[in-house]
Amino acid sequence: MSKLVLKNIAALRAFEGKDLPTGEWVTVTQEMINDFAKATGDDQWIHTDVEKARKFSPFKTTIAHGFLSLSLLSKLLSVMEVQSATMGVNYGLNKVRFPSPVPSGSRVRLQSRIASMESYGKNGVKITWDCTLELENSPKPACVAEFISLMFE
Repeated sequence: MSKLVLKNIAALRAFEGKDLPTGEWVTVTQEMINDFAKATGDDQWIHTDVEKARKFSPFKTTIAHGFLSLSLLSKLLSVMEVQSATMGVNYGLNKVRFPSPVPSGSRVRLQSRIASMESYGKNGVKITWDCTLELENSPKPACVAEFISLMFE
């Protein structure tokens, strides 16, 4: 994967409506799942009890929380860098779906594009990203989301 490095927001605007580079594969480990469960208080057995999941889950293993998959989007959008950016923040989501569970130990990667951009304040931009978190060896993605962020110079 080659990272898309842009000088400033003006250069980023040229990518509106275009696909970004495909991200690297990231392994979703049981440790990540357990840490997410601890952070959120969501320790349902389907996520954290390996033995019980092996016996009773239709997936025969633990699975990541859907919101863990969603939370990876911010990091995985690092396929691009705007050198003049001084700050970026999450703004929200318009749509989110989890078409396929993410079994512990599986790999995901991000396919994304800039759906739209609009000026935000004096020196910022609001970016709507179309994000698809691919699940390796699965016909369905792990997560599909319309994610919105702010970026400032």
